[in-house]
Amino acid sequence: MRGLLARRMKFHLLGAFVVSMGCAALYKFAVAEPRKQAYADFYRSYDPMKDFEAMKAAGVLESAPPK
Repeated sequence: MRGLLARRMKFHLLGAFVVSMGCAALYKFAVAEPRKQAYADFYRSYDPMKDFEAMKAAGVLESAPPK
């Protein structure tokens, strides 16, 4: 029984490190990268003046009433 805690702790520490790195990599490639790409795709063709005119025509903005 001597050294049991130290031996088991090494195993669990290594396992926890591997699992945490796996989760971080999974999040990065399954969530963060697609989200960055979606934002980039949206803003590549985004026209703020067109969006402003659409909101103005819909009557959403109080400071710029529709004509």
